[in-house]
Amino acid sequence: MKRTGASENTGAARAGEGPARGASAPADQRRADADGGFRSHARDFARRMRSGEFGPIPGVVAVAVLWIIFQSLDQQFLSPRNLSNLSIDIVGTGMIALGLVFVLLLGDVDLSVGSVSGLTAAVFAVLNVNQGMPEWAAVLAALVVGAAIGAAQGFFSARLGVPAFVVTLAGLLAWNGLMLYVLGASGTVNLPEEGFVHALTSFYFREAAVAYGLAALSVAVFFLASYRDSRRRRSVGVMYRPLSVVAVRTGAVAVVAFAAAYILNRFQGLPLALLIFLLFVVGLDFVLRRTFYGRKIVSIGGGAEAARRAGIGVVWLRISAFMVSGTLAAVGGLFLASRVAAVGQTSGSSILLINAIAAAVIGGVSLFGGRGTTWSVLLGMLVIQSIASGMVLLGIPTPMQSVITGGVLLAAVVLDSLARQSQKAHGRG
Repeated sequence: MKRTGASENTGAARAGEGPARGASAPADQRRADADGGFRSHARDFARRMRSGEFGPIPGVVAVAVLWIIFQSLDQQFLSPRNLSNLSIDIVGTGMIALGLVFVLLLGDVDLSVGSVSGLTAAVFAVLNVNQGMPEWAAVLAALVVGAAIGAAQGFFSARLGVPAFVVTLAGLLAWNGLMLYVLGASGTVNLPEEGFVHALTSFYFREAAVAYGLAALSVAVFFLASYRDSRRRRSVGVMYRPLSVVAVRTGAVAVVAFAAAYILNRFQGLPLALLIFLLFVVGLDFVLRRTFYGRKIVSIGGGAEAARRAGIGVVWLRISAFMVSGTLAAVGGLFLASRVAAVGQTSGSSILLINAIAAAVIGGVSLFGGRGTTWSVLLGMLVIQSIASGMVLLGIPTPMQSVITGGVLLAAVVLDSLARQSQKAHGRG
């Protein structure tokens, strides 16, 4: 009977249903955990650092270092114009990287996203410009093509057992060839300036109130969500963030949000592309963290066999993750086409794939699966695009951008591997 009671206490603890979490811990430690003050959070932070749970810290440090270096070399780097352009340039590749997060969380990889983005953009351009199809219908067709490609690749990998690396590598070649075929002899299709897709990256909300209003709304939502989570955790007896910690975190978010709004308003206002990207980041973060679907995706990355034995439909979830990747590759392709107002033979280049993967990994998404958020993409894209923007301002040849980006990516992967080894050593892997 005693053994059964211990099991029940442990099960309740894992479910987060009550104070049973601390049943095997000393009473003083349980009280310290429940207190949730600055000291307990500092201890928890130090413990996570020792165990390799770095989170977004490496990405934040990388952005800070890059901005300091480039600003010291060229005073225009942190100018409102350059930062506004940077905020738009991150969107196309960032959308593709958001889709990759779902696949990477499974421990898989999708090497075809660059080619898929180029093909779907070509489908849109040919249908809308050459065939006269209404723009909304052409956009829908492009998204359907992206989702269908993702479903097909997911089926070969999840149902037939072909390694995702092989399937998507074949897709990289096939979809790029199909894009060239769709574009035809001309090789380039220019987008009309009056269209919605063209406006995606050229429209700005010039009223200052829009950017400041979005900043205020973001801070308010962050505070309410953090406070609600803290109260919920306190009610079940696990460590929570006291109001003082929530206030400090909210203050940090407010500084970043209002500083960004101020800088954007000094140029032309809030870009529509950035607003859409942030909505995607927040929405997909909610999906991954607050829905059964998202939690199952993360659980598969933590252990596919354990997830299967728990009754999770691993095959369907893997197929759906590749569908998300294909669909967001199509969305990213439309933004990239909008940025240059055309679709050409260089659309969906290999460097696009590398940048998308690099953005996710540099931001904190693990290549081994089970760890990462959509916010990782935003952070990683800031690193990637800061390198590109700074080198353009300094007049450094484009090939060096690839060299530096490759070095940063390697450093991120090495850090990810070391973190995984450290977590295994601490019994967390």
